[in-house]
Amino acid sequence: MARTAVFIGLIGYSMAVFTLLLDIGRPDRFWHPLVYWNPHSVLWEVTMCITLYLSVLALETAPIVGEATWLRRRWPKLSGRLRLVHRYAPLLALLGLGLSLLHQSSLGATYGVLKARPIWFRPGLSVIFVVSAAAGGLALVVLASMLAAWLSHRVHVDDRLLDRTAKSVGWVLVGYLYLRFWDALSMSYTYLPGRSEGMALLVKGPLAFNFWFGEILLGAFLPAIVLLREGLRRNRILRLAALANVVAGVVVYRWNLNLVGQMVVLTYLPHDVVPRYAHYVPSLIEVLSSAGIIAYGLLAFTLGVRYLGVVRHAARPRTAEGERRDWVTVGAD
Repeated sequence: MARTAVFIGLIGYSMAVFTLLLDIGRPDRFWHPLVYWNPHSVLWEVTMCITLYLSVLALETAPIVGEATWLRRRWPKLSGRLRLVHRYAPLLALLGLGLSLLHQSSLGATYGVLKARPIWFRPGLSVIFVVSAAAGGLALVVLASMLAAWLSHRVHVDDRLLDRTAKSVGWVLVGYLYLRFWDALSMSYTYLPGRSEGMALLVKGPLAFNFWFGEILLGAFLPAIVLLREGLRRNRILRLAALANVVAGVVVYRWNLNLVGQMVVLTYLPHDVVPRYAHYVPSLIEVLSSAGIIAYGLLAFTLGVRYLGVVRHAARPRTAEGERRDWVTVGAD
């Protein structure tokens, strides 16, 4: 499963880089943070972590590319050199773990240090970002493995391994729900201009459906029940749906967090603070560019499954001609 996780990580972070190149407005200046350091900026730390972690992921993926049959046949020397990188796997794993933790915690801190946005100004966001990323990452690896085994005859997975990993996702969701509950409840103790209005938008305003159904109920609570109960988890359709909801729930959480902090704007008048509300609908260019980046990610994973064997838990002979193959096989039987 490490092959799948590393490859998905490389795709995901490259998608993040493409998004940032579109988002900064001047993509020709992408190299500025790498040359003009600003260690007092949390965003600078996020930029450095993304760049370094993407490099580590590329090195971790190099042996996977080197093992490809077509590369060994056409360029055997290059294949051998790429496979040699595998001897540094323990070191790369430690570097990747540290950089990914730094990136997710710093990303949460980017919101948490903004005092001008009271709904964001809280230190717990760093921890919640790390825990939600752990849940979403594990869920995406298992989900992608199950879908690949369902759609491609080249893939053979160990369903017992996927089952155990899915159960661990359920326990991570328990911790995520606990942190999310206290994070929201602590903001209701006192009134603070901007924070209280933002919380109202989230729990009973325009974002309430996203919060209660997309993020909490469908994105965490119900998947936790499915993934922790063995009888429900062994049902592959339920497990697949639960994992898909976990991934979607993490996306909805980040979406809600972004919007709720920008929909409440504080207008400072003499002796008074007046909260005002903004409105946002994605433009066509935002929708199309986002769809294009997602399409790139799906295409890259498809090519990885087909030509690099990134989802293959055990070698298994092909089934007989005309026999209907189960969509998830057990590689150890």
